[in-house]
Amino acid sequence: MNKIKLLVASFSLSLMAVAQSYEGTIEFKMETSKDTTTNIYYVKGNDVKLDQIGRKSGKVEGSFVFDLASNEIKFVNPVRKVWGEHKSEIAPSIKGTCVTTKGSTTKMIQGQKCTEYTVKNADENTQITYWISTNKYDFFIPLVKIWNRKDKQSIYFNQLKDLPKGSMPLLSEEKTISDGKLVSKLEVSKMSKGSIDASKLAIPAEYKKFEQK
Repeated sequence: MNKIKLLVASFSLSLMAVAQSYEGTIEFKMETSKDTTTNIYYVKGNDVKLDQIGRKSGKVEGSFVFDLASNEIKFVNPVRKVWGEHKSEIAPSIKGTCVTTKGSTTKMIQGQKCTEYTVKNADENTQITYWISTNKYDFFIPLVKIWNRKDKQSIYFNQLKDLPKGSMPLLSEEKTISDGKLVSKLEVSKMSKGSIDASKLAIPAEYKKFEQK
């Protein structure tokens, strides 16, 4: 009887481990012909904080705090010590039609097997290849959708339908179709899985709310 209880307990713990979403930090680097920027995500359940690191200062120059349960976004300015409600941008319309393809090619990135997905739009002379891992990154797809950014990396990613739950690109490359020139590259440069203190995602108590006049 004790052996059965132990087996049931072990199985239950295994299910909990499988169901658990990613918690930890993820560092992304975005490269364009003009600049290289770094964003660091702190992920804990439905709460995500994104720190934007200054290229020259190496310090946090701005942050966004996402509540994925309520679809709310707050911006944080550590220089002025203020925060405020952030309204999602209205994404521009796409010219022509985006054609999405799931490839059969895979590659290892950050020790994870990633599958190739491509979004191509001849009218916009743009092709973006995403190398996507499905390692319990449940926060990523909802975050991209509510943030609704205007850059093509985000817009084209939203064209990928029926992605497995927990999908996130660890590498994506935007190129012009006509000459294959690299326009932008977004890549995970560092990951650290582990418990995040809730205070890391909280807005400091001394920060004042910014009110538009």
